[in-house]
Amino acid sequence: MTHLLRSLILLLCCLTAAAQAPQTQLPRVMLQAGMYQIDAQVASNPDQRAVGLMFRQDMPQHEGMLFVFDEPQVQCFWMKNTLMPLTAAFISDDGTIVNLADMQPLSTDSHCSTKPVRYVLEMKQGWFAHKQIKKGFVLKSSVFKNANVKANPRP
Repeated sequence: MTHLLRSLILLLCCLTAAAQAPQTQLPRVMLQAGMYQIDAQVASNPDQRAVGLMFRQDMPQHEGMLFVFDEPQVQCFWMKNTLMPLTAAFISDDGTIVNLADMQPLSTDSHCSTKPVRYVLEMKQGWFAHKQIKKGFVLKSSVFKNANVKANPRP
């Protein structure tokens, strides 16, 4: 009985540790924000979107995570189990930023798009502000329907 109990406890500890590991092996896509390039991991299914950037200790400035949804909807995000401050850019199908929301670590406060969107890009907090990228800015990428739209010039 003791051996079985120890085995179960060890298994539970291993599962808990695995569940708290950050996801770092998702597919990636390049996004263009004026003269800046973003290397974004793509979270495109419910399990990937549920974990997002949780448990990540740090991330390079030029990296982010692009959440892709099947249909445009009002999207709401929170920061439970997310250890670094992030900014969420809620993005329409053509790559236009609808609104931005600064989000604090480990918070369950909800941050929502102001209208239905299919994409949400999370970057380290301050990245968008430092690059002067605001609501209305158009991001370029093969994932957006903006092949004929010119990228924004740098302000």
